[in-house]
Amino acid sequence: MFASIAMPAWAERRALGPNIVFILADDMGYGDARCYNADSKVPTPNIDKLAKQGMRFTDAHTPSSVCTPTRYGFLTGRYPWRSRLARGIVWFWDPPLIEDNRTTLPEMLRATPAQYATACMGKWHLGWAWEDAQGRPVKTRFGHTRGERLKAIVERIDFTRAIPGGPLDHGFDRYFGDDVPNFPPYTFFEDNRLAEQPTEAKPGSMYGRPGPMAPGWDLQLVQPEITERAIEYILSREQRGEPFFLYMPLNIPHTPIVPDEPYQGKSGAGRYGDFVAQVDGVVGRVIGALEDAGLADNTIVVFTSDNGSPARSGKKGSGPTHSVTKEFGHVPNAPWRGLKADIWEAGHRVPHIVRWPGVVRPGTTTNQVVCLTDWYATFADLHAMELEHNQAEDSFSMLGLLQGNDTPIRESVVHHSLNGTLALRKGDWKLIEGNLGSGGFSKPGRVAPKPDGPQGQLYNLADDPKESTNRWLDEPAVVETLLAELKAIRDAGRSR
Repeated sequence: MFASIAMPAWAERRALGPNIVFILADDMGYGDARCYNADSKVPTPNIDKLAKQGMRFTDAHTPSSVCTPTRYGFLTGRYPWRSRLARGIVWFWDPPLIEDNRTTLPEMLRATPAQYATACMGKWHLGWAWEDAQGRPVKTRFGHTRGERLKAIVERIDFTRAIPGGPLDHGFDRYFGDDVPNFPPYTFFEDNRLAEQPTEAKPGSMYGRPGPMAPGWDLQLVQPEITERAIEYILSREQRGEPFFLYMPLNIPHTPIVPDEPYQGKSGAGRYGDFVAQVDGVVGRVIGALEDAGLADNTIVVFTSDNGSPARSGKKGSGPTHSVTKEFGHVPNAPWRGLKADIWEAGHRVPHIVRWPGVVRPGTTTNQVVCLTDWYATFADLHAMELEHNQAEDSFSMLGLLQGNDTPIRESVVHHSLNGTLALRKGDWKLIEGNLGSGGFSKPGRVAPKPDGPQGQLYNLADDPKESTNRWLDEPAVVETLLAELKAIRDAGRSR
């Protein structure tokens, strides 16, 4: 008879939960990867392989059709239009968006019995609490501060100080990134400080908003450096006992569209397509690192995007919207209507793939409606963590869905556009409230409704997936029901 041997504490924690790697591409469309669009002009072998090894979602949505609010929604499990930023994004020098008293996803994971280590590598874009040399806050308001006021703000900031309000104050043990690739300061952030002081002014010839820059800053090398740091982090976990949560909000294929040399010319869709190919390369590097560290079989890998694509070709680092389609015949958001920032499907319906060896059956597809806010409740459910009333108010667990129970997890979902337009999706119906335009980049924008015309938009996505026929006047009962439900969700402060 053998004597029992006590399991060390680190082994107990590791046995309590899988590692989590969450890769969030920036501005990648539903139809960019070939596993979603056979006509894509971009080779995406690593993303396609991930789909074969896991579950591919066809009706997954971001909390918003632009970047900042989607990040807020994912990390809080709360619709971003409930925050102080009901429209638009966080601009440079803006204060933190996540409330001090709100428990974030990484904070929840650290509090589980598994005691997750947490790291964020990439684009934060949720604001910082900048301070002057005396430690006093440099107060700003949400929105684009301009002119002399902007100059005065920059002159007051002490860039040598620790910066409150960032990832370390919202549940992450480690952070490395450049915050926003086309916003100042043009330098890397490491934990809660700048890795190098921005002592120069960004030259006008370089893509991005004016502002201070670290000497020798090279836009093309930003994502490769962040990727290397993420790979180093994964490899460092090989000998660690506790599970980890690695959040990788990529800077790509967002503008500036500057693909690294190994990816130039790899696609049939110009510089934009090459940048998407680089996204695919990051996915391959991450999977390879997990395999090298012996962690692949005990790691949930999620790949998705923060919103749809603006479909820019990459000319001069950007290009007009739709230009990649006009110049190369590549349709990043196929088959949906619209662009990034829009309330139409292309704005917020995104690629969403989950690999979880031993749990998610390989090669499966689901058409159930999910939102990126749902990951909060899913990971809480995984660890039997009971959510408080004012925590993750708009998050519904996908755990059963991932385990093979292909039934709906939510009755409805609320969509959100750049200009604050809301839409309610319930079943096949999608109601867009009070705006006859796109709510974002596509034209027309906001349109004044006629007194005897429709006061909003109503589409049946089963019959009309391209949202081409407005049924608002034809279905008054549906309109009344959905408007009432949207009002109830808004007024209740929660949908869960």
